[in-house]
Amino acid sequence: MIAFEAVSKTYAPKAKAGGEGHVALSGVSLSVRAGEVFGVIGASGAGKSTLIRLINGLERPTDGRVVVDGDDVAALGVEGLRDLRRRVGMIFQHFNLLSSKTVADNVAFPLKLAGRPAAEVKARTAELLARVGLSDQAAKYPAQLSGGQKQRVGVARALATGPKVLLCDEATSALDPETTEQILDLVSGLNRELGLTIVLITHEMDVVRRVCDRVAVLEAGRVVETGAVEDVFLHPASATARRFVREADGEPAAGAVLAGRVVRLTFRGEATYKPVLGEVARTTGVDYSILGGRIHRLRETPYGQLTLALTGGDVDAAIAQFQAAGVRVDPVLIGEGA
Repeated sequence: MIAFEAVSKTYAPKAKAGGEGHVALSGVSLSVRAGEVFGVIGASGAGKSTLIRLINGLERPTDGRVVVDGDDVAALGVEGLRDLRRRVGMIFQHFNLLSSKTVADNVAFPLKLAGRPAAEVKARTAELLARVGLSDQAAKYPAQLSGGQKQRVGVARALATGPKVLLCDEATSALDPETTEQILDLVSGLNRELGLTIVLITHEMDVVRRVCDRVAVLEAGRVVETGAVEDVFLHPASATARRFVREADGEPAAGAVLAGRVVRLTFRGEATYKPVLGEVARTTGVDYSILGGRIHRLRETPYGQLTLALTGGDVDAAIAQFQAAGVRVDPVLIGEGA
């Protein structure tokens, strides 16, 4: 559905500033499959917002091509871009609602711009407000809504023209944790029910964990890692990805002196809830200290990760028994991060 082919984007220097300009993206190549939720994660300044704005033609690449639903975005004229943007909806971090218009009018706005008949606009607006749970808020103004309600209006507006692609630019970063969960559930439901292709930009790994199928990790305008969420989240290969997924209690302190062998155990699926630790300790005589860990879900799949120091008994036999039970075992270098 979306392909970046060796894409670079350089912004010209400001007047009187001189210099060579700012390189926002450099040699980015990645693809987004139809119907998947694709996450793009990176720190501030990594190039995330530039990347997403290239998809709907708000920016144009300096080099390379961005192809969306078969169209080379940079080659489109005014009419072609207008058609593309009907197929590509966008949800913004700070909602971008029209404060002088009601909720219903905000949702109807793209339809009116497209010249749809009044009866169709009214029916479609009512349908969308019902889908996002805001039928009873139609006559209110944005200032009368909570942050979560405003973002639901933004979702409804983005869906107005029946897009194939939905872009989410830090859509939950201005929301509290509970409201974030609700918006992510809504986005995930839209993906399942409508088959939407969703590109989600974020700096929060938990957002990626909750809803994404695959993820690309950006660092200084370059893709440093890409893959299935479970692979990148549980076994990050790049330093940037490790930094995002590392939790404060998931690693021993740098310079810590610990007895035994330090390993990380990764449980997936039903193995997450089985009493494997106790069984291994009893049969091999190994003692263990839990240095950090978490039990959570990747979309609908439960997983667990524990960082242990193994001492006494037969440590090699313990590791072999963990592996035989379907548990991944990775060595941990103290101070290098989880």
